[in-house]
Amino acid sequence: MSARAAIRILLVDDHPIIRAGLRSLIEAEQDLEVVGEAEDGRVAVELARSLQPDLVLMDLRMPKLDGASAAEALRAESPRTRVLIVTTYDSDADILRAVEAGAIGYLLKDAPARELVAAIRDAAAGRTVLAPSVAVRLVAHAADDRGAKLTLREIEILRLVAKGMRNREIGKALRIGESTVKTHLLHIFEKLDARDRTSAVTTAIERGIVRLEDG
Repeated sequence: MSARAAIRILLVDDHPIIRAGLRSLIEAEQDLEVVGEAEDGRVAVELARSLQPDLVLMDLRMPKLDGASAAEALRAESPRTRVLIVTTYDSDADILRAVEAGAIGYLLKDAPARELVAAIRDAAAGRTVLAPSVAVRLVAHAADDRGAKLTLREIEILRLVAKGMRNREIGKALRIGESTVKTHLLHIFEKLDARDRTSAVTTAIERGIVRLEDG
């Protein structure tokens, strides 16, 4: 074991085989240590609270609590714990949610082992880590001149609209007033240059903000 304390890592993925593979890769490195595993975001938040890992390797789409929501909760509770997303998904919506939630990096599961290990060390040291394709998407998004981007709340409302929910139902689900929902929708229409709910959802699907399975 190196004289320097090992980087303590929490693995979060709903697939046991993926966790086993990551554990095997990580434990082959003297300066890395797996201190726990979680099968969903909710368990991850609970474990991180007690284990206080240096870094959480977080899958994105999981039952009970997704990776972006878990990352947001973790960053609020344990700001010293960094979150590195490791997933198979690289849509604009997934990437932006993770970054806005406070993840320090975003890698794809097909990354070479050496690249993943290097990313773990960089992320633990506070350096941003992005898969090349993700970096390109973020740069394109930042350069996009189509107006202000949707907030997380607006995306949340848009996803409920895609499910066919009416304003009153959305307000009840999100515990906000119906008038507040209407205001958010007006902002959404303006930002997406949409005429109505249907065109807003269609545009959001085309841009990857809302997935078909969300509806």
